Amino acid sequence: MITRRFCSKKYFFLFFLMLFTILNAQKTFTIVLDAGHGGSDYGANRTYDDIGKINEKDVTLSVVLKLGALLEKNKNFKVIYTRKEDVFPSLSERTDLANRSKADLFVSVHCNSSQRPTAYGTETYVQGPDQNKANLEVAKRENDVIFLDEKDKQKFASYDPTSPESLIALKIQQSKYLEASLLMGGFVEDNFVKKDSRFSRGVLQKNLHVLRLNAMPSVLIETGFINHPEESHYLASEKGQNEIAESIFNAIISYRKAVDKKFMAKKPEPEKPAEQPLKNDFRIFLMSNPTKYNVDDPALKGLKYVLVIKDNGLYKYYYSVTNYASIKENNIKTAREAGFKNAYAVGFMPNQVLTTGYYTIEVAVSNEKLSSDSVILKSLDGVERNKENGMFYYTYGNEKTLEDAIKLQKSLEEKGIKNTTIQKVFK
Repeated sequence: MITRRFCSKKYFFLFFLMLFTILNAQKTFTIVLDAGHGGSDYGANRTYDDIGKINEKDVTLSVVLKLGALLEKNKNFKVIYTRKEDVFPSLSERTDLANRSKADLFVSVHCNSSQRPTAYGTETYVQGPDQNKANLEVAKRENDVIFLDEKDKQKFASYDPTSPESLIALKIQQSKYLEASLLMGGFVEDNFVKKDSRFSRGVLQKNLHVLRLNAMPSVLIETGFINHPEESHYLASEKGQNEIAESIFNAIISYRKAVDKKFMAKKPEPEKPAEQPLKNDFRIFLMSNPTKYNVDDPALKGLKYVLVIKDNGLYKYYYSVTNYASIKENNIKTAREAGFKNAYAVGFMPNQVLTTGYYTIEVAVSNEKLSSDSVILKSLDGVERNKENGMFYYTYGNEKTLEDAIKLQKSLEEKGIKNTTIQKVFK
């Protein structure tokens, strides 16, 4: 009887211990701490007569280690560091680590600099579109780190942060985390002001690569200006670094409480049905013009993915393509914001075969005949030449669908024949 009671109590205790462990595990809040720069990348730096050279990479590492030590005292926090010593993780390695860890928050610590020695104060950045041109230099300085690492060069090679397409992608990707990031940024800046008597330059949105690929709320904290004589000494001091770490720590505690409270109060939203593709493809008509513009011409106002179709002697310009209604509306908005106020969507039936006529590729337009040793004539067999109004037009190929014409155009680009135009021929 005693043995049976003892076993029952033992099993009950083990069950309670397991339940307690599971509940505590569910409460763990994962934070990735990123000390900006490192290794061969010194970041902002300046030399002073009394304290020598101050490097951003050293200040950020010291602050992050102090911050991490504070967080690690609380078992409900799991702290992951992008670096704990003087090394340089690439931007992609930093964000990949955060995403693999399924982090709840990403905090990147930096120091600011300016050509004006009078500039001072703290700033916290969250990911977002370019809303303030005065912040452009900050973005350039932080994003320039990309070119220090081959992995980053490959990952970000085709990314143009100023293009309308990138801004749409950012809005879709980051809207989920923007509100939480702004909340965290507000707590950080409030603590700098109220606790440390610092000057805050505010919480700002900026298109920074170290935040762009994070699938979680993320902030980049500029802890002060290294080039400011007084603020730099504060950043380099033990006292200053401890105060900065404590202010960020308290901000994380406040953020965690606010997020948990909001999560508990929030009712689950009903799942929206998945958007169904439309029957037709939609391209956004920009303009019609007798002039042929190259892809980088200012007349296209920076828009990428522009398809040009020559039809009855006029060049018609279409932006992007999709068969989803939501993306179509976004594309119209992007085109109009870029300056094409009368842009509208045009439907194209996929793989529609022309019953009369065909598509060809206009490979060159010149007021003189191409020489026999030109790249175009040497690379392609069957190029046709026509003369109209004193100009020579060279065309190649005969395709029945627009999709086949686009494939042919891309194959010509791979051969080095660029800035061609798809032409619709009626016969």
